[in-house]
Amino acid sequence: MDKHLLLVEAAPVTIALADRISPEDLGRPTPCREWDVRGLVGHLLEWGPPLEGAARKEAVAPGGGDGDVRAQLERLAAAWGEADAWDGGTVMGGIEMPADLVGGMVLGEFVLHGWDLARGIGVPVAFSGDVLRLMYDEVARSAEQGRAMGVYGPEVPVPADAAMFDRVLALSGRDPFWAA
Repeated sequence: MDKHLLLVEAAPVTIALADRISPEDLGRPTPCREWDVRGLVGHLLEWGPPLEGAARKEAVAPGGGDGDVRAQLERLAAAWGEADAWDGGTVMGGIEMPADLVGGMVLGEFVLHGWDLARGIGVPVAFSGDVLRLMYDEVARSAEQGRAMGVYGPEVPVPADAAMFDRVLALSGRDPFWAA
């Protein structure tokens, strides 16, 4: 299946999580050590515009971290849901890079931060096997660079026969068994 279609498949899962955030959840911890739920929502709002712009091959500065996270996630999914968003090169954070690399980062916003958000608000989350296989490949592709940039933590050991979601999370430096 095409990457853009798998992103379109994954996005509604995280968008639905955004709808479940209550004011009481905002101060709850997430697996992202530096962010509680409020901070994670702020991250999604801050980096959503530049990631969205990258789909259109436009340089866009990070946002201010305020606004409607559901609407931002919907715009991000729509932008990267276009097949041509993944073609050629683009600009992200002032750096030229392959568009499909940025598309993989966007998939991570939905899958990895979707899981972070779900854990923070205490609800289950699941993605299809196809989405998780693509996410694993995308994390593997950028893991060392991500660790060097502080985006991913050190790989967390999991059994060789661990579920694919657990393997994806572990490769990105997340503990699949994290609990608040």
